[in-house]
Amino acid sequence: MATDTPEPSATQLAQAIVEFSLRGSFPEENVSSLPLKPDALAEAIKALADARAKLQAEIHAINEDTADDVRAWQTNAQSVQDDMIRSKALANEIIKTSEAPAVSGKDTHDAEAKAKFLVRELNYNAQVQEALKGIRTVNRTLDEVEKARDERRILDALHLLERSWKELDAIPVNKSCRAIKLLDIRAFELESDVHEVFDHVWNTLINVDVEKHTVSMSSGRDDEPMSLSDAVIGLQAYKEVDRRTAQLWASLNAAVLVPRMDMERETLPGIQIQDNTLEVKGTTDKSVESLFTDLEKVFRFLVERLPGDLVETISPTLLPGVIHRVTSVWLDSAVPSSLNDMARFQQVIALAKSFCATLRKLGFTNLGDLQEWTESAPRVWLSKCREAALDAVRTKLSKGFGEPTRVEKIEKQMVSKSEGQQIASNGAAAVDDDGEGWGDAWGIGDDEPPKEEPKEVEKKAAAKPADDGDEDVADAWGWGDEAAEEEQLIEETRKKTEMEDEDPADAWGWGDDTNNDAPTATATATKSEPEIRELVLKETYSISSMPQPVLDLIAAIVEDGAALTQDRHASSPVAAAAAGLFGVPTLALALFRAISPHYYAPKEGGNMFLYNDATWLSEKLADFSATWKTRHDISTRAQNMLRLDSDVKALQGFANRAYTNELSLKKMMLRDRLGGEQNLLQLDDTESYVASAVSMVRSIALEWEPILAKSVWQQAVGSMVDALASKIVSDVMDLPSIGQEEAYNIAKHIASVEELDDLFLPSKGEVPLTAQFAGSWLRLKYLSEVLQSNLRDVRYLWMEGELSLYFGVEEVLDLIGASFEDNARTREVVREIRGNPRPRGE
Repeated sequence: MATDTPEPSATQLAQAIVEFSLRGSFPEENVSSLPLKPDALAEAIKALADARAKLQAEIHAINEDTADDVRAWQTNAQSVQDDMIRSKALANEIIKTSEAPAVSGKDTHDAEAKAKFLVRELNYNAQVQEALKGIRTVNRTLDEVEKARDERRILDALHLLERSWKELDAIPVNKSCRAIKLLDIRAFELESDVHEVFDHVWNTLINVDVEKHTVSMSSGRDDEPMSLSDAVIGLQAYKEVDRRTAQLWASLNAAVLVPRMDMERETLPGIQIQDNTLEVKGTTDKSVESLFTDLEKVFRFLVERLPGDLVETISPTLLPGVIHRVTSVWLDSAVPSSLNDMARFQQVIALAKSFCATLRKLGFTNLGDLQEWTESAPRVWLSKCREAALDAVRTKLSKGFGEPTRVEKIEKQMVSKSEGQQIASNGAAAVDDDGEGWGDAWGIGDDEPPKEEPKEVEKKAAAKPADDGDEDVADAWGWGDEAAEEEQLIEETRKKTEMEDEDPADAWGWGDDTNNDAPTATATATKSEPEIRELVLKETYSISSMPQPVLDLIAAIVEDGAALTQDRHASSPVAAAAAGLFGVPTLALALFRAISPHYYAPKEGGNMFLYNDATWLSEKLADFSATWKTRHDISTRAQNMLRLDSDVKALQGFANRAYTNELSLKKMMLRDRLGGEQNLLQLDDTESYVASAVSMVRSIALEWEPILAKSVWQQAVGSMVDALASKIVSDVMDLPSIGQEEAYNIAKHIASVEELDDLFLPSKGEVPLTAQFAGSWLRLKYLSEVLQSNLRDVRYLWMEGELSLYFGVEEVLDLIGASFEDNARTREVVREIRGNPRPRGE
């Protein structure tokens, strides 16, 4: 069946003729070689007719769009032509007049005016003509810009745009002229169109796919007339160099560098280059060597494919971020925290230097931190040692106490026989210098009771005279102010140092064997006891698991420092860090002192553990320092570099503060249980307050017993007992008067407090040692005795007994005035006591 559809050859022929007619282009060989048939001519003629109709329609549309402008131009042109005709007629008239000049002056004046008018008209016409030529020139230039845009000749388009703006500025017409405005708008629209084309070409030449982790770069493409070098000029023209390079760096970083340099990933991809494409692919190890190899590929890829100007522009943005990541993450992680793996560290330094050299060869100069890192190996290594040491201290403390350990404290002293007997009676483990037990060395039997204190209150009760029937035996006593607590104790009672005000280490007598004080004390003792022996005192106490790792850490650090001073490490890149390494223990100990209270405080008895730990650590460091000075396997320089004396003293002071802080806290709590600032004896239910306080003291004693050494425990618990006794004595002394029933009640309360004597029973014998550790204890006991005595007994206690050793004259007189009636007998006793302020001759 026939069809009206033209054959392909006729259609192709018709299209070729139309293209030749419109654009002057010759047909391809496969079209020009087609046979020419008669029916094909009809098809070609029809195609030509259609093309002509289409052109006419476009021309008509253009005419319609520009009709107003054309009419305006026509009107202006007609006006110009009319002006030219008038000017020509006027010129002819002037010529005629000049050939036959009039005689009158008026005619001459008119002729001059016409001549000036003609000059102005000619100048105006010239300006109009010049403006019209300039407008035509700008319009033609913008037409060329459109053509260059369509052909993607970006540089040509930009140059033409720049020329068009210069030409536009040169037109001698006000910029508010409509024609100038239209040309200016067209120029900016073309600039925007050219920029869109430029974006397309740029993205074709440089393509970064963040999701696929690929980067493609080519200097040019066959289908794009603009090269990458031309693109840089375009960037400069648009003033987008910084913005484009920042975008390129961000995309390159996200697509390639971040995946490759993320050490937290389990596996790292490698970097491969295929033709003009760089991609993250496969897997690689986490070594610095592999990283430098891949980064070299990246930088070489950029240098070989990007124009030099663009490389110089992107370098200040790209390098600092990469180098910071390399030094702060990769290189710092490769720095050992000790002399172990030093060979590997030297290899890393060599790799870093080689990488710097490669970058410089590629043209990169702002290497910054990387160059400094390679040149500062001792400082880098020392910083890592400091960081590792501080982190080790933090980590150990954060893990908690661990399992407490019992440690032994050994002290040697030269003492007399009587002193040794008293020490033995206190329950301290003691042996003589021959290793024998103290009793064996001095001939003291194991079952021999300890010597009793010569001035115990219990002796006084039996020595009292018979009661005076004329006196009120139920009268009680009031007491003076708190200043009486500072009265001198009896000579036979050991003077104790208040732990909250003095160094608690004095309770141990630690270090006395190395001081000059010990021989002096021994010499004094030998005057009364010619035979002296060396006494070795042993006590055990508990420490946590925290101080031992700190001691081990410090020992390891200074051992490395000593090793660096040896000849075998003279060529080491970190040999210069030896001196700095000896300063790391000070930092570690400072951190221990700064943060340890936070970790110790929550635990029961934490401050006492902190006291023990800090004391033990200070002693071990002192021993370590002393031993260090005598070692023969280290250099003299290393011996002199270790200076721990200040750190030892700081630790001792720190331990003392932990001890005193704990005592202060517990005393404050105890005082609150006794009514705080209120008078305990004026509160309701005084008995429950006293019982609560006694219970608290026992609870604290039980808490501290497995922690502290026996002597320190006695001092600490004695301080608590002393605080309890002082509060009661003080409150009794503040009473304005004391009645019979009240006196017995007070004595009853004191009796319940005196039950704390059982905390201080020695390992041998029955006499408690409470008075040795609680300075107000005997005051409290005498107070109990006095409250149950009559006036005659009070006189005896003052004149014959030891009451004057614990209370002053005014205190006793005030108490007599508060407790007894003012009669002749009372005044006589008062007069007698006032006349004998020191009955015992002290």
